[in-house]
Amino acid sequence: MAESWRDAVEIARKEGKEQVYHDFDKKTYGTCMKNERPGHFSTGCYIEHLCICMPASLSPEELEQKEKAFLSENPEWLTH
Repeated sequence: MAESWRDAVEIARKEGKEQVYHDFDKKTYGTCMKNERPGHFSTGCYIEHLCICMPASLSPEELEQKEKAFLSENPEWLTH
C-alpha cells in the first residue's frame, strides 16, 4: 500500500501496474491492473472498496487535480 498518489505511481511503475487508486474505505492508496477492483473478502463474499482509480501514466499532480475536481463535481459520491 502507498500513502499518497506519488507513492502509488512509483510502485505502479516498478511493478508494471496499469492503474493507481485512492481507497476511501481503507484511507490508503494502491495499484492495480485495469480488470482488478480493490476490496476484501468477508465471510466468503467480495466487498469492493470505494475507490477512485486512474491511469498510472498520469503524474501525481494530475491525479490530485482530477481527484479534487471529481469530488468537487460529485460531493454525494462519498456518502454512498
